[in-house]
Amino acid sequence: MISVVKQVFNPKNKDLQKKILFTLLVLLIFKIGTAIVVPGIDKNALGTNSLGFLELLNVMGGGALERFSIFALGVTPYITASIIIQLLTMDIIPYLSELSKQGGTGRAKLNQITRVFGIILAFVQGYIYSFAFIGTGSAMDYMMFSVVLTAGTCFLLWLGDQITAKGVGNGISLIIMAGIISSMPNMFVTAWNGFVSTSSVQGTVLGVVLFALYVLVYLAIIIGIIFIENAERRIPIQYANKSNSSYGGTKNYIPFKLNSAGVVPVIFASALISIPSIIGQFVKNEGFTLFINKWLTTGTVTGFLLYILLIFVFSYVYTFIQLKPDEMSDNLNKNGGYIPGIRPGDETKKYISKILKRLTVVGALGLAFIAALPIIFGLVSNLPTSVTIGGTGLLIVVGVALETYKQIESQLVSRNYTKGRRK
Repeated sequence: MISVVKQVFNPKNKDLQKKILFTLLVLLIFKIGTAIVVPGIDKNALGTNSLGFLELLNVMGGGALERFSIFALGVTPYITASIIIQLLTMDIIPYLSELSKQGGTGRAKLNQITRVFGIILAFVQGYIYSFAFIGTGSAMDYMMFSVVLTAGTCFLLWLGDQITAKGVGNGISLIIMAGIISSMPNMFVTAWNGFVSTSSVQGTVLGVVLFALYVLVYLAIIIGIIFIENAERRIPIQYANKSNSSYGGTKNYIPFKLNSAGVVPVIFASALISIPSIIGQFVKNEGFTLFINKWLTTGTVTGFLLYILLIFVFSYVYTFIQLKPDEMSDNLNKNGGYIPGIRPGDETKKYISKILKRLTVVGALGLAFIAALPIIFGLVSNLPTSVTIGGTGLLIVVGVALETYKQIESQLVSRNYTKGRRK
Protein backbone atom coordinates (compact mmCIF):
# COMPACT_ATOMS: atom_id res chain seq x y z
CA MET A 1 0.00 0.00 0.00
CA ILE A 2 2.88 2.41 0.83
CA SER A 3 4.44 1.75 -2.57
CA VAL A 4 1.13 2.58 -4.27
CA VAL A 5 0.92 5.89 -2.39
CA LYS A 6 4.49 6.74 -3.42
CA GLN A 7 3.68 5.98 -7.06
CA VAL A 8 0.56 8.17 -6.93
CA PHE A 9 2.64 11.18 -5.83
CA ASN A 10 5.34 10.44 -8.39
CA PRO A 11 5.68 13.44 -10.77
CA LYS A 12 5.43 11.01 -13.70
CA ASN A 13 1.81 10.22 -12.77
CA LYS A 14 0.41 13.74 -13.08
CA ASP A 15 -2.65 12.55 -15.00
CA LEU A 16 -3.61 10.24 -12.13
CA GLN A 17 -3.02 13.05 -9.62
CA LYS A 18 -5.35 15.29 -11.64
CA LYS A 19 -8.03 12.58 -11.56
CA ILE A 20 -7.73 12.28 -7.79
CA LEU A 21 -7.88 16.07 -7.33
CA PHE A 22 -10.93 16.25 -9.62
CA THR A 23 -12.63 13.55 -7.54
CA LEU A 24 -11.90 15.41 -4.30
CA LEU A 25 -13.22 18.66 -5.80
CA VAL A 26 -16.51 17.04 -6.81
CA LEU A 27 -16.88 15.49 -3.35
CA LEU A 28 -16.29 18.95 -1.85
CA ILE A 29 -19.13 20.32 -3.99
CA PHE A 30 -21.33 17.51 -2.65
CA LYS A 31 -20.41 18.39 0.94
CA ILE A 32 -21.19 22.07 0.40
CA GLY A 33 -24.57 21.12 -1.06
CA THR A 34 -25.49 19.13 2.05
CA ALA A 35 -25.40 22.41 4.04
CA ILE A 36 -27.79 24.31 1.68
CA VAL A 37 -31.33 24.09 3.06
CA VAL A 38 -34.21 23.71 0.61
CA PRO A 39 -35.50 27.22 -0.25
CA GLY A 40 -38.69 28.23 1.54
CA ILE A 41 -38.05 26.11 4.66
CA ASP A 42 -37.34 27.47 8.10
CA LYS A 43 -34.50 25.24 9.28
CA ASN A 44 -35.23 26.12 12.91
CA ALA A 45 -38.72 24.67 12.55
CA LEU A 46 -37.58 21.26 11.35
CA GLY A 47 -38.47 18.53 13.80
CA THR A 48 -35.69 16.12 12.86
CA ASN A 49 -33.96 15.56 16.18
CA SER A 50 -35.00 11.91 16.13
CA LEU A 51 -34.86 10.41 12.64
CA GLY A 52 -35.47 6.83 13.75
CA PHE A 53 -35.62 4.50 10.75
CA LEU A 54 -34.33 7.33 8.50
CA GLU A 55 -31.01 7.50 10.36
CA LEU A 56 -29.30 5.26 7.77
CA LEU A 57 -30.42 7.53 4.93
CA ASN A 58 -29.20 10.55 6.90
CA VAL A 59 -25.78 8.98 7.49
CA MET A 60 -25.38 8.02 3.82
CA GLY A 61 -26.16 11.61 2.87
CA GLY A 62 -23.69 13.18 5.29
CA GLY A 63 -26.45 14.60 7.52
CA ALA A 64 -28.26 16.20 4.56
CA LEU A 65 -31.66 14.77 5.53
CA GLU A 66 -31.39 16.10 9.09
CA ARG A 67 -30.78 19.59 7.69
CA PHE A 68 -33.35 19.00 4.91
CA SER A 69 -30.83 20.26 2.36
CA ILE A 70 -31.10 20.17 -1.42
CA PHE A 71 -29.23 16.82 -1.28
CA ALA A 72 -31.46 15.37 1.44
CA LEU A 73 -32.38 12.31 -0.63
CA GLY A 74 -28.81 11.70 -1.77
CA VAL A 75 -28.45 8.97 -4.41
CA THR A 76 -30.56 6.50 -2.40
CA PRO A 77 -33.52 6.61 -4.86
CA TYR A 78 -31.18 5.56 -7.67
CA ILE A 79 -29.68 2.77 -5.55
CA THR A 80 -33.17 1.53 -4.67
CA ALA A 81 -34.24 1.69 -8.31
CA SER A 82 -31.17 -0.23 -9.49
CA ILE A 83 -31.78 -3.01 -6.95
CA ILE A 84 -35.45 -3.28 -7.93
CA ILE A 85 -34.58 -3.37 -11.65
CA GLN A 86 -32.03 -6.11 -10.98
CA LEU A 87 -34.69 -8.15 -9.20
CA LEU A 88 -37.17 -7.59 -12.06
CA THR A 89 -34.65 -8.86 -14.63
CA MET A 90 -34.84 -12.25 -12.90
CA ASP A 91 -37.46 -13.49 -15.41
CA ILE A 92 -40.16 -11.41 -13.67
CA ILE A 93 -40.58 -8.89 -16.51
CA PRO A 94 -39.65 -10.56 -19.85
CA TYR A 95 -38.66 -7.26 -21.52
CA LEU A 96 -36.12 -6.46 -18.80
CA SER A 97 -34.85 -10.04 -18.86
CA GLU A 98 -34.22 -9.78 -22.60
CA LEU A 99 -32.38 -6.48 -22.16
CA SER A 100 -30.08 -8.04 -19.57
CA LYS A 101 -29.02 -10.63 -22.16
CA GLN A 102 -28.27 -8.15 -24.98
CA GLY A 103 -24.79 -7.14 -23.86
CA GLY A 104 -23.70 -3.51 -23.84
CA THR A 105 -26.76 -2.20 -25.68
CA GLY A 106 -29.12 -3.89 -23.27
CA ARG A 107 -27.17 -2.64 -20.25
CA ALA A 108 -27.33 0.93 -21.60
CA LYS A 109 -31.13 0.70 -21.95
CA LEU A 110 -31.42 -0.83 -18.47
CA ASN A 111 -29.35 2.03 -17.09
CA GLN A 112 -31.68 4.57 -18.71
CA ILE A 113 -34.73 2.79 -17.30
CA THR A 114 -33.09 2.68 -13.87
CA ARG A 115 -32.36 6.41 -13.96
CA VAL A 116 -35.92 7.32 -14.94
CA PHE A 117 -37.30 5.00 -12.26
CA GLY A 118 -34.86 6.49 -9.73
CA ILE A 119 -36.04 10.04 -10.54
CA ILE A 120 -39.67 8.96 -10.08
CA LEU A 121 -38.79 7.38 -6.73
CA ALA A 122 -36.92 10.56 -5.73
CA PHE A 123 -40.00 12.68 -6.41
CA VAL A 124 -42.26 10.33 -4.44
CA GLN A 125 -39.83 10.13 -1.52
CA GLY A 126 -39.35 13.90 -1.62
CA TYR A 127 -43.10 14.45 -1.32
CA ILE A 128 -43.38 11.96 1.56
CA TYR A 129 -40.44 13.42 3.49
CA SER A 130 -41.69 16.97 2.88
CA PHE A 131 -45.05 16.04 4.35
CA ALA A 132 -43.46 14.20 7.29
CA PHE A 133 -40.86 16.89 8.09
CA ILE A 134 -42.83 20.09 7.47
CA GLY A 135 -46.40 19.03 8.18
CA THR A 136 -47.83 22.56 8.00
CA GLY A 137 -47.43 23.35 4.31
CA SER A 138 -49.88 23.18 1.43
CA ALA A 139 -49.93 20.61 -1.36
CA MET A 140 -48.15 23.07 -3.66
CA ASP A 141 -45.45 23.64 -1.04
CA TYR A 142 -44.81 19.89 -0.82
CA MET A 143 -44.76 19.72 -4.62
CA MET A 144 -42.15 22.48 -4.81
CA PHE A 145 -39.99 20.89 -2.12
CA SER A 146 -40.22 17.55 -3.96
CA VAL A 147 -39.06 19.14 -7.22
CA VAL A 148 -36.07 20.73 -5.46
CA LEU A 149 -35.12 17.43 -3.75
CA THR A 150 -35.50 15.52 -7.03
CA ALA A 151 -33.30 18.08 -8.80
CA GLY A 152 -30.70 17.61 -6.05
CA THR A 153 -30.68 13.85 -6.64
CA CYS A 154 -30.36 14.36 -10.41
CA PHE A 155 -27.42 16.72 -9.87
CA LEU A 156 -25.73 14.16 -7.60
CA LEU A 157 -26.15 11.48 -10.26
CA TRP A 158 -24.52 13.84 -12.77
CA LEU A 159 -21.65 14.50 -10.35
CA GLY A 160 -21.24 10.75 -9.90
CA ASP A 161 -21.02 10.30 -13.67
CA GLN A 162 -18.34 13.00 -13.85
CA ILE A 163 -16.25 11.22 -11.20
CA THR A 164 -16.60 7.89 -13.02
CA ALA A 165 -15.60 9.45 -16.37
CA LYS A 166 -12.92 11.93 -15.30
CA GLY A 167 -11.90 10.84 -11.81
CA VAL A 168 -11.10 7.61 -10.00
CA GLY A 169 -13.51 5.00 -8.70
CA ASN A 170 -17.27 4.65 -9.00
CA GLY A 171 -18.72 8.13 -8.63
CA ILE A 172 -22.03 7.24 -6.96
CA SER A 173 -20.33 4.90 -4.49
CA LEU A 174 -17.76 7.57 -3.62
CA ILE A 175 -20.50 10.14 -2.97
CA ILE A 176 -22.16 7.74 -0.51
CA MET A 177 -18.79 7.04 1.13
CA ALA A 178 -18.02 10.77 1.41
CA GLY A 179 -21.34 11.38 3.13
CA ILE A 180 -20.69 8.66 5.69
CA ILE A 181 -17.08 9.69 6.35
CA SER A 182 -18.09 13.34 6.89
CA SER A 183 -20.20 12.31 9.89
CA MET A 184 -17.44 10.26 11.55
CA PRO A 185 -15.42 13.12 13.16
CA ASN A 186 -18.53 14.39 14.92
CA MET A 187 -19.29 10.84 16.07
CA PHE A 188 -15.86 10.44 17.69
CA VAL A 189 -16.13 13.88 19.33
CA THR A 190 -19.54 12.91 20.73
CA ALA A 191 -18.09 9.60 21.95
CA TRP A 192 -15.21 11.45 23.68
CA ASN A 193 -17.64 13.79 25.37
CA GLY A 194 -19.82 10.88 26.40
CA PHE A 195 -16.97 8.88 27.92
CA VAL A 196 -14.82 11.65 29.37
CA SER A 197 -16.71 14.94 29.70
CA THR A 198 -19.90 13.71 31.38
CA SER A 199 -20.64 12.58 34.87
CA SER A 200 -21.86 9.19 33.70
CA VAL A 201 -18.33 7.80 33.92
CA GLN A 202 -16.56 8.11 37.27
CA GLY A 203 -13.14 9.54 36.67
CA THR A 204 -11.47 11.03 33.63
CA VAL A 205 -8.86 8.26 33.47
CA LEU A 206 -11.51 5.57 33.23
CA GLY A 207 -13.30 7.62 30.56
CA VAL A 208 -10.12 7.89 28.49
CA VAL A 209 -9.55 4.13 28.82
CA LEU A 210 -13.11 3.42 27.69
CA PHE A 211 -12.75 5.80 24.73
CA ALA A 212 -9.47 4.14 23.73
CA LEU A 213 -11.20 0.74 23.98
CA TYR A 214 -14.03 2.06 21.81
CA VAL A 215 -11.55 3.19 19.12
CA LEU A 216 -9.71 -0.16 19.25
CA VAL A 217 -12.96 -2.08 18.84
CA TYR A 218 -13.89 0.19 15.93
CA LEU A 219 -10.55 -0.53 14.23
CA ALA A 220 -10.94 -4.26 14.90
CA ILE A 221 -14.35 -4.20 13.19
CA ILE A 222 -12.82 -2.44 10.17
CA ILE A 223 -10.19 -5.19 9.94
CA GLY A 224 -12.94 -7.81 10.18
CA ILE A 225 -14.90 -6.12 7.38
CA ILE A 226 -11.78 -6.03 5.20
CA PHE A 227 -11.33 -9.76 5.80
CA ILE A 228 -14.96 -10.47 4.87
CA GLU A 229 -14.74 -8.29 1.74
CA ASN A 230 -11.53 -9.96 0.51
CA ALA A 231 -12.28 -13.55 1.56
CA GLU A 232 -13.15 -15.86 -1.32
CA ARG A 233 -13.46 -19.53 -2.19
CA ARG A 234 -11.63 -20.52 -5.37
CA ILE A 235 -13.10 -23.39 -7.34
CA PRO A 236 -10.47 -24.91 -9.70
CA ILE A 237 -11.53 -25.49 -13.30
CA GLN A 238 -9.90 -27.38 -16.15
CA TYR A 239 -10.34 -26.86 -19.90
CA ALA A 240 -10.33 -29.83 -22.24
CA ASN A 241 -8.00 -28.12 -24.74
CA LYS A 242 -5.52 -26.74 -22.18
CA SER A 243 -2.91 -28.28 -19.95
CA ASN A 244 -2.40 -27.40 -16.30
CA SER A 245 0.89 -29.20 -15.91
CA SER A 246 3.44 -27.83 -13.52
CA TYR A 247 5.73 -26.97 -16.45
CA GLY A 248 3.88 -23.98 -17.79
CA GLY A 249 0.16 -24.49 -17.48
CA THR A 250 -1.69 -21.68 -15.71
CA LYS A 251 -4.23 -22.66 -13.10
CA ASN A 252 -7.77 -21.46 -13.69
CA TYR A 253 -10.40 -21.05 -11.04
CA ILE A 254 -13.78 -19.45 -10.32
CA PRO A 255 -13.59 -17.04 -7.34
CA PHE A 256 -16.65 -16.89 -5.09
CA LYS A 257 -16.63 -14.07 -2.56
CA LEU A 258 -17.63 -14.84 1.01
CA ASN A 259 -20.11 -11.98 0.88
CA SER A 260 -21.25 -11.81 -2.75
CA ALA A 261 -24.35 -9.76 -1.93
CA GLY A 262 -22.46 -6.80 -0.44
CA VAL A 263 -24.58 -4.40 1.63
CA VAL A 264 -27.74 -4.92 -0.46
CA PRO A 265 -29.33 -7.37 2.06
CA VAL A 266 -28.91 -4.85 4.89
CA ILE A 267 -30.34 -1.99 2.81
CA PHE A 268 -33.33 -4.08 1.76
CA ALA A 269 -33.91 -5.38 5.30
CA SER A 270 -33.74 -1.83 6.69
CA ALA A 271 -36.19 -0.61 4.04
CA LEU A 272 -38.73 -3.37 4.74
CA ILE A 273 -38.50 -3.06 8.51
CA SER A 274 -39.13 0.69 8.17
CA ILE A 275 -42.31 0.38 6.07
CA PRO A 276 -44.66 -0.05 9.10
CA SER A 277 -43.14 3.08 10.69
CA ILE A 278 -43.71 5.07 7.49
CA ILE A 279 -47.34 3.89 7.36
CA GLY A 280 -47.73 4.80 11.05
CA GLN A 281 -46.66 8.39 10.35
CA PHE A 282 -49.44 8.80 7.80
CA VAL A 283 -52.14 6.83 9.60
CA LYS A 284 -51.48 8.61 12.92
CA ASN A 285 -53.38 5.89 14.79
CA GLU A 286 -52.25 5.59 18.40
CA GLY A 287 -52.96 1.86 18.63
CA PHE A 288 -51.15 1.08 15.39
CA THR A 289 -48.16 3.21 16.41
CA LEU A 290 -48.03 1.49 19.80
CA PHE A 291 -48.09 -1.93 18.11
CA ILE A 292 -45.19 -0.94 15.83
CA ASN A 293 -43.10 0.46 18.69
CA LYS A 294 -43.74 -2.67 20.76
CA TRP A 295 -43.14 -5.37 18.14
CA LEU A 296 -41.68 -4.12 14.85
CA THR A 297 -38.79 -1.76 15.68
CA THR A 298 -35.21 -3.04 15.79
CA GLY A 299 -35.03 -2.06 19.46
CA THR A 300 -37.49 -4.84 20.33
CA VAL A 301 -36.68 -8.56 20.40
CA THR A 302 -39.19 -9.47 17.67
CA GLY A 303 -38.19 -6.56 15.43
CA PHE A 304 -34.49 -7.35 15.89
CA LEU A 305 -34.97 -11.05 15.04
CA LEU A 306 -37.08 -10.11 12.01
CA TYR A 307 -34.32 -7.74 10.87
CA ILE A 308 -31.67 -10.48 11.13
CA LEU A 309 -33.94 -12.98 9.35
CA LEU A 310 -34.51 -10.52 6.47
CA ILE A 311 -30.75 -10.05 6.10
CA PHE A 312 -30.30 -13.83 5.74
CA VAL A 313 -33.18 -14.11 3.25
CA PHE A 314 -31.94 -11.27 1.06
CA SER A 315 -28.37 -12.56 1.24
CA TYR A 316 -29.51 -15.85 -0.30
CA VAL A 317 -31.84 -14.24 -2.85
CA TYR A 318 -29.39 -11.59 -4.07
CA THR A 319 -26.42 -13.99 -4.17
CA PHE A 320 -28.28 -16.41 -6.42
CA ILE A 321 -29.55 -13.52 -8.58
CA GLN A 322 -26.01 -12.35 -9.23
CA LEU A 323 -24.33 -15.76 -9.43
CA LYS A 324 -26.65 -18.08 -11.30
CA PRO A 325 -25.38 -21.68 -10.95
CA ASP A 326 -27.26 -22.90 -14.04
CA GLU A 327 -25.78 -20.19 -16.28
CA MET A 328 -22.30 -20.74 -14.87
CA SER A 329 -22.59 -24.46 -15.53
CA ASP A 330 -23.79 -23.85 -19.10
CA ASN A 331 -20.99 -21.35 -19.80
CA LEU A 332 -18.37 -23.78 -18.52
CA ASN A 333 -19.78 -26.54 -20.70
CA LYS A 334 -19.87 -24.30 -23.82
CA ASN A 335 -16.24 -23.25 -23.32
CA GLY A 336 -15.04 -26.81 -22.79
CA GLY A 337 -14.44 -26.28 -19.08
CA TYR A 338 -15.25 -28.47 -16.11
CA ILE A 339 -14.58 -28.75 -12.39
CA PRO A 340 -12.15 -31.63 -11.68
CA GLY A 341 -14.02 -34.57 -10.20
CA ILE A 342 -17.45 -33.12 -11.07
CA ARG A 343 -19.40 -34.13 -14.15
CA PRO A 344 -20.49 -31.29 -16.46
CA GLY A 345 -24.14 -30.33 -16.53
CA ASP A 346 -26.52 -30.92 -13.66
CA GLU A 347 -23.85 -32.14 -11.23
CA THR A 348 -21.78 -29.00 -11.80
CA LYS A 349 -24.86 -26.86 -11.16
CA LYS A 350 -25.59 -28.70 -7.90
CA TYR A 351 -21.96 -28.46 -6.81
CA ILE A 352 -21.82 -24.69 -7.42
CA SER A 353 -25.16 -24.24 -5.62
CA LYS A 354 -23.86 -26.19 -2.62
CA ILE A 355 -20.71 -24.07 -2.43
CA LEU A 356 -22.72 -20.84 -2.70
CA LYS A 357 -25.15 -21.92 0.02
CA ARG A 358 -22.34 -22.70 2.45
CA LEU A 359 -20.51 -19.46 1.68
CA THR A 360 -23.72 -17.45 1.99
CA VAL A 361 -24.39 -18.83 5.47
CA VAL A 362 -20.99 -17.64 6.70
CA GLY A 363 -21.19 -14.35 4.79
CA ALA A 364 -24.71 -13.63 6.03
CA LEU A 365 -23.63 -14.37 9.61
CA GLY A 366 -20.82 -11.82 9.32
CA LEU A 367 -23.12 -9.31 7.63
CA ALA A 368 -25.84 -9.74 10.25
CA PHE A 369 -23.32 -9.41 13.08
CA ILE A 370 -21.92 -6.13 11.71
CA ALA A 371 -25.43 -4.78 11.02
CA ALA A 372 -26.62 -5.77 14.51
CA LEU A 373 -23.69 -4.18 16.36
CA PRO A 374 -25.09 -0.60 16.34
CA ILE A 375 -28.43 -1.84 17.67
CA ILE A 376 -26.83 -3.85 20.47
CA PHE A 377 -24.40 -1.03 21.27
CA GLY A 378 -27.28 1.46 21.49
CA LEU A 379 -29.14 -0.78 23.94
CA VAL A 380 -26.22 -1.39 26.31
CA SER A 381 -24.66 2.10 26.27
CA ASN A 382 -25.90 5.48 27.45
CA LEU A 383 -24.24 7.35 24.59
CA PRO A 384 -26.23 9.35 22.00
CA THR A 385 -27.64 7.43 19.03
CA SER A 386 -25.16 9.14 16.70
CA VAL A 387 -22.35 7.12 18.35
CA THR A 388 -22.30 3.63 16.85
CA ILE A 389 -20.01 0.67 16.21
CA GLY A 390 -20.05 -1.22 12.94
CA GLY A 391 -23.21 -0.89 10.89
CA THR A 392 -24.11 -0.51 7.23
CA GLY A 393 -22.23 2.79 6.89
CA LEU A 394 -18.92 1.23 7.86
CA LEU A 395 -19.53 -1.67 5.48
CA ILE A 396 -20.08 0.76 2.61
CA VAL A 397 -17.02 2.87 3.45
CA VAL A 398 -14.65 -0.11 3.65
CA GLY A 399 -16.08 -1.75 0.52
CA VAL A 400 -15.87 1.42 -1.60
CA ALA A 401 -12.40 2.27 -0.27
CA LEU A 402 -11.11 -1.20 -1.22
CA GLU A 403 -12.59 -1.00 -4.72
CA THR A 404 -11.16 2.50 -5.28
CA TYR A 405 -7.74 1.40 -4.03
CA LYS A 406 -7.79 -1.60 -6.40
CA GLN A 407 -8.72 0.65 -9.32
CA ILE A 408 -5.85 3.07 -8.58
CA GLU A 409 -3.48 0.12 -8.19
CA SER A 410 -4.59 -1.38 -11.52
CA GLN A 411 -4.08 1.97 -13.28
CA LEU A 412 -0.55 2.19 -11.88
CA VAL A 413 0.22 -1.38 -12.95
CA SER A 414 -1.13 -0.64 -16.43
CA ARG A 415 1.05 2.48 -16.71
CA ASN A 416 4.18 0.63 -15.57
CA TYR A 417 3.46 -2.21 -17.99
CA THR A 418 2.95 0.18 -20.90
CA LYS A 419 6.18 2.06 -20.08
CA GLY A 420 8.06 -1.22 -19.82
CA ARG A 421 6.89 -2.34 -23.27
CA ARG A 422 7.85 0.99 -24.82
CA LYS A 423 11.38 0.63 -23.49
